[in-house]
Amino acid sequence: MIPPLSNVYDLSDVPDAGAEVVIAPNAGQRTRLAEWAGVDAVEHFEGRIVLQRRSANRFAYEATIAADVVQSCVVTLEPVHSHLAFNVERLLHLSTRPAARRLSNHELAPDADEGTEEIQDSRFDLAVPLLEDFALAVDPYPRAPGVVFEPHVDPKPRETPFAVLKPLKARK
Repeated sequence: MIPPLSNVYDLSDVPDAGAEVVIAPNAGQRTRLAEWAGVDAVEHFEGRIVLQRRSANRFAYEATIAADVVQSCVVTLEPVHSHLAFNVERLLHLSTRPAARRLSNHELAPDADEGTEEIQDSRFDLAVPLLEDFALAVDPYPRAPGVVFEPHVDPKPRETPFAVLKPLKARK
């Protein structure tokens, strides 16, 4: 599925003082974001990203996200409104390796830092980390306040398949 938001930024343009980018989708983009995330609605979404140049090929990506989402309660199907607020931090390393020698998903670079994300192009989509962490922050089983799931209890216990063997055991 095509991501609902995109904001490509050329990291080689990050000034020494850093750069700030705000991603605030319009109503149509929030509708696509809600469909993509599997929620009823995204009433508000804003990502504030601060980019810092750490070296010629390393960049710090720090973002704060605030979002208001509406989901259906898994018990009653009532609308559940929730506010999400969290931070995203990434260290981006622009690789100078040729594209033909990229590492596989299971192979680590010998000098790989924990938490460093290797990128192949200075043109980086700033919305991708926001979307990844937003999808992880959405509650997969939202419940309306005070709602408790109570499973249906059958008053008459069911007979097990082994119940037919019970008379045989009694004869021994």
